[in-house]
This record gives sequence, C-alpha cells and structure tokens, in this order.
Amino acid sequence: MIKSYAQLRAETAARDRSLREKVMSLEDAAALVQDGDHVAIGGCTVSRTPIAMLWALIRARKQDLEISRSITSTEGDLLFASGASRHIQTSWFSQGIVWGVSKVMRHYTESKQARFEEWSHMSMGLRYRAGAMGIPFMPMRSMMGSDVAGQLADIKPFDCPFTGEKLLLVPALNPDVALIHVQRCDAYGNAQIDGLQFMDGDIAMAAKRVILTTERIVSNDQIRRAPDHTKIPFIAVDAVVEVPYGCAPHECYGLYEPFFTHLDYYAEITTRDAAGGVREYLDRYYYAPKNWAAYLELLGLDNILSAARRGRSIYDV
Repeated sequence: MIKSYAQLRAETAARDRSLREKVMSLEDAAALVQDGDHVAIGGCTVSRTPIAMLWALIRARKQDLEISRSITSTEGDLLFASGASRHIQTSWFSQGIVWGVSKVMRHYTESKQARFEEWSHMSMGLRYRAGAMGIPFMPMRSMMGSDVAGQLADIKPFDCPFTGEKLLLVPALNPDVALIHVQRCDAYGNAQIDGLQFMDGDIAMAAKRVILTTERIVSNDQIRRAPDHTKIPFIAVDAVVEVPYGCAPHECYGLYEPFFTHLDYYAEITTRDAAGGVREYLDRYYYAPKNWAAYLELLGLDNILSAARRGRSIYDV
C-alpha cells in the first residue's frame, strides 16, 4: 500500500520530542533500525561517516535497508557486501578521488545483485530539504542539462505557474532513520557540529527517528555556552551513543583525519578481488571483533595517533 505524503509527514511529526536522556549502547541503538527501513547517512564521502553505527547494523545482520546519502564511500561497499542493503540512492559512489570508482560497487551493480540509484548532488540536498520542510517535492534546475534525469522515473518535468519556465520536480526524502555522527552533544541530543555540516540538519529534521553517535557526551551547560554551534536540536533525536573514533577509518573534522594507510589497504584488497576482498575485510574488521574497542585495536594505535595528530593540526598556531 502506497502511503500519501500527508500520512508520511504525520509519522514524522509524531516522534517523541520530549526533553529526556537518550544515552544508550551501539547495540541498543541498532535495535531501533528495522529490516527494510530507509536509512539516511550523515556526513559526506569520508567525512563524519557514522561508521560505528553502520558497523553495529552490519553485525546485527540487518537486511534490505534502503540507503540514502549525499556522497557514498566505502560504507556503501560494506552495506552491499554484507547484504544489509541492496539499494543505495546517492550522487556519487566511490571510495574517494584518490582511489577511484568503487570496484565493489561495480561488482554488485553490474552483476545485478544491488542497485546504485544516481542523483545529482544538488537534487539529493533538495530532496532532504523538502522532507525537512514537510512538503512532498521541490522544484529545481539541477540535472536539466544532463541525461541523469532521464534515468530516474521519480523526476517530473514542470511548467512554472508564475513564469512558464521549464523546471524539474524531485520527491521529498523522509527517511525512517537518520544516522549522524557529531563531535559532541549532550545526553538529550543537542548536537554541535564543527566544520562542514553537509546535509545533516535537513536529514535530521526529515527523518522519523535520529540516532546520533558522538565523540563525547558533554553537559547541557557546556552546550548552552555556545548555542550557535548547536546544529541539531534534542527534539529531533531519539538516541545518543558515545563512540570515540566513531568515524574511523574515515575522518571527524578537528579530531582526526582519514586513516590513509588503512584505506590504501582496503583499496588494494578490493582492487585485487572486489567480492573476495570486501568479504575478507568484513570478516576481519566487522564480524570478528568482540566490541568497538577491539575494532579500534585492529586499526592499530599507530594509525589512530597519526590520524589524531593530523586532525588536531588545524588548531595549531
């Protein structure tokens, strides 16, 4: 049964907005995500990717998740290879410019085992913005000069009623769950983001449930000292999980940069054998560790310290 947008928006508006402590474990937060949910991922490429939360979902053997993100990196490979997702909507799917187009993505999409639904970067942002505003679509000019729009059934041509101009309409995105990693938040979910915010504010307001992972939980008094840094309010948040290095081996601005040696290793094993390499990676780094601390031990103290030194260097004078 296809729901009307009014029904979908009503579900989003019905979430619990009370001021309450929401701190829980990775495992308990993973239980909030159901098989078949549409899961939006915050951050962009290798920046502030909520790796720890995705690690927990993959370990919990979640299935049939529909994923959306502004730009997808290695987390998309792992979601495909683990079976957690068979459908990812995004504007670009690559480990990163340094390593080129994802070999794992090509293996799974070219063999029809999974679907990469490509939108423009602007259109992904406008779809989240529409969802956050509570409207069913957004007009735009993006993709009008591209054949990408012709590959997407959900885009509708439109004549502006005021000017007669040709425009395109894109449907709103209202995810079931948003996964967002931040530098700090309080126990209620008031989250502060340093550096680029990407689409995270709109994603949080568009989603029915929001799971925050954070480098550290701070007091509400500390949050109130710099209210202008609070980008996601507690009314949008359902769970808070404190996970140091929760983006590793990706980066978290101001705290640690990407673990380049580790990402080189991942690129090497998946270039040599896309399907076999990603399975090897999942077995070693996702299924074998008993907890997040054990995962970090596998990444290596040298890698952690190097990434942290480079990340903190932006504050050096």
